[in-house]
Amino acid sequence: MATYQPVANPAALIAATAAAIRPADREAAARADRLQDRLTKPPGALGRMESLATRIAGITAQERPHLDRRLVVVAAGDHGVTAQGVSAFPAEVTAQMVANFLAGGAAINVLAHHAGARVRVVDAGVRGETPDHPDLLRLRLGPGTDNISRGPAMTHALAERAIAEGIALFDRERATEGVDIVGLGEMGIGNSTSAAAIIAAVTGLPPRTVTGRGTGVDDAHYELKVAAIESALHVNNPDRADGIALLATLGGFEIGVLAGAYLAAAAARVPAVIDGVISGAAALVAGAIAPEAAESFLASHLSVEPGHMATLEYLRLEPVLDLNMRLGEGSGAALAISLCVAACRLLDEMATFDEAGVSDSDTAVEPES
Repeated sequence: MATYQPVANPAALIAATAAAIRPADREAAARADRLQDRLTKPPGALGRMESLATRIAGITAQERPHLDRRLVVVAAGDHGVTAQGVSAFPAEVTAQMVANFLAGGAAINVLAHHAGARVRVVDAGVRGETPDHPDLLRLRLGPGTDNISRGPAMTHALAERAIAEGIALFDRERATEGVDIVGLGEMGIGNSTSAAAIIAAVTGLPPRTVTGRGTGVDDAHYELKVAAIESALHVNNPDRADGIALLATLGGFEIGVLAGAYLAAAAARVPAVIDGVISGAAALVAGAIAPEAAESFLASHLSVEPGHMATLEYLRLEPVLDLNMRLGEGSGAALAISLCVAACRLLDEMATFDEAGVSDSDTAVEPES
């Protein structure tokens, strides 16, 4: 099990991290664009792979970004709202899946290995026992959140700590093994209900519009899920401009940890890859705390969960993939990391027309007839 020192002053760490965030580097992006036009291909021939590399150049402030050190964070937490019958699976599945992640048997393990990324698993607040393991960071902020349909998910102090611990986790990973790109994933029975509540609060869309089937609930349980979200919004009256309060009223411990990781990545100019709807809700929390953080976000895929599309539209992000996925765990993020690496390698490793001795469209001479 990974050891750590709890953050001594969460509020100060959050404030300092948010203050360190800067907009994307427009000049680095422009230089990358100009380089794209000199590579041995017709202009725009690599399509969105070119714009992806250019965006990463702006995030990293590097004309030729290298994404050699790749990390996927999978944060897990339980949710008290499961008492409302919002999930097709029992709460104990969260702890069981954490054990599966640590044993290497989950989809994220396979996809992260394919992407050349290491996986850090976080017990942010799992109700059941999680195993001792060197790849597990056991925060245990609580045995799951309280029932958001009846009151706040957690105290303001716990919300601050969850976010600060996510910042500290990212900073430690970057200081020890390095991080050039990070994918953010999660696990938690009931967390799609919490995520939909956050998305509805931030976007202003009706709960039914942003609520999906999550783990595959039937019609009766879906209605319970929508009702729980409507109740949560009414009871808590969340302030969408206050990210910490938003997390405290509607969120989950794992959502808070991911929100902190987004903030830390943005402050370090590291691309942060959003996975699915819960990861997207965490991005909304981070964006409410520091709006410029969103310039460091990349959307990995378009989940079939309706709240995910609403989230990406709100953040003005275009997903790299659309594969009808809704697994979570960081699975879509890991797949997109592979494409991010490929896009940056094309930008960095392809020869220019001058280097290859190839005539480009501006110098080519039409053959005589």
